[in-house]
Amino acid sequence: MRAADARRRLALIGGTAFGAAVLWPSPAEAHLVTTGLGPIYDGISHVLMSPDDLVPILAMAFLAGLNGPAAGRRTLFALTGAWVIGGVAGFYSGQPLLPGAAVAMSFLVLGVLTAVDRRLSPAVVSGLAVVVGMLHGWLNGAGIAESQRELLGLVGIASVVFVVVALASAFVVSLVAAWTRIAVRVAGSWIAAIGLLMLGWNLRGGV
Repeated sequence: MRAADARRRLALIGGTAFGAAVLWPSPAEAHLVTTGLGPIYDGISHVLMSPDDLVPILAMAFLAGLNGPAAGRRTLFALTGAWVIGGVAGFYSGQPLLPGAAVAMSFLVLGVLTAVDRRLSPAVVSGLAVVVGMLHGWLNGAGIAESQRELLGLVGIASVVFVVVALASAFVVSLVAAWTRIAVRVAGSWIAAIGLLMLGWNLRGGV
């Protein structure tokens, strides 16, 4: 019992640290980060420095991993492909398709599904991945167009999506001990909490 309690405490501490890291104040970047190394590296840097994109990617990977290898494989290609398609569409549209509250909802939905750890079919998980990819990809594409950057930046963004999902989902699939899955679920609960805060902020008209 003592070992199990220690593991639960460790999971809670890890989840708290994850939430604190995401909520830690940082400058908001509406457009691509300028690295001086070209559009592809700008796209890579943008995702790694933008919680609005990175957290949903991780949440999608966690959810896919909890639902097994098949869901992980489908999500890898569904999320990346939808992100690219949405990005191209957003670039040529030049404007966001949905309000900021939609991003908050992606945090909330993915976080809740990860936290409850309810078994979903690979088709359902990959369907969610398509929706998330289209939403965030469209926003990225519109941001690239608004910043008057090259569409090539989307290649860097998609590369990060692919690598992060591949690594994170494979890691979660490999987890065997019950307490390790609890740690992933705790992270999901923090993502859901962040989404709820973001949603409230958007509904109040925050920017």
